[in-house]
Amino acid sequence: MRLSHDLRAFQERIGHVFADPELLIRAMTHSSLGSPTRPDNQRLEFLGDRVLGLVMAEALMSEDRSASEGQLAPRFNALVRKETCADVARQIDLGAVLKLGRSEQVTGGRRKEALLGDAMEALIAAIYRDAGLEVARAVVLRLWGERLDRVEEDARDAKTTLQEWAQARGMAPPRYEVVDRSGPDHAPVFRIRARLENGRAAEGEATAKRAAEQAAARALLKEVDP
Repeated sequence: MRLSHDLRAFQERIGHVFADPELLIRAMTHSSLGSPTRPDNQRLEFLGDRVLGLVMAEALMSEDRSASEGQLAPRFNALVRKETCADVARQIDLGAVLKLGRSEQVTGGRRKEALLGDAMEALIAAIYRDAGLEVARAVVLRLWGERLDRVEEDARDAKTTLQEWAQARGMAPPRYEVVDRSGPDHAPVFRIRARLENGRAAEGEATAKRAAEQAAARALLKEVDP
């Protein structure tokens, strides 16, 4: 099977040329376009989630041989969560080669975090099925790159840390409010303000409310506890 020019270029971006191109096509086919004759990427997504988990668990244990399970767990979660997968997908412009049904195309499916994260997991599974675990591991570690180096920072749950900081000083839990919501309905951008009982506040922005709250909490932590 001959791949389109876009998919051939995509192979160069991810650093893997498929022996079985059908696996790549399936990984990039969203369920909105799937049919009995055109399998979608949901089964690959299921497998890719497990392959990613294994690769990251092994990498974390090799990186820090003295870390306890309690220390490893939040680092692991930071590396495999959907937001991280979507971030890697954006890094390789995966959205440009996603095969979507019309409904997803008109609602901005190529930019949706959930779709990008799912497709990234499906891509990992496709590489694993095409070339085995060692090749899949090498691709994942290369694409995740510096995220492994900064995992301690990423694993820090800013909202929880800020709440603990406030409670330790006898304050009520921080409050979060939506300051602004911009962009189209299919790709909104939220600006959230985190405020402490003592009046200190900071803002954060992201394409999801939860992520914007975390960004606001991180910004406020830098102000109150540098």
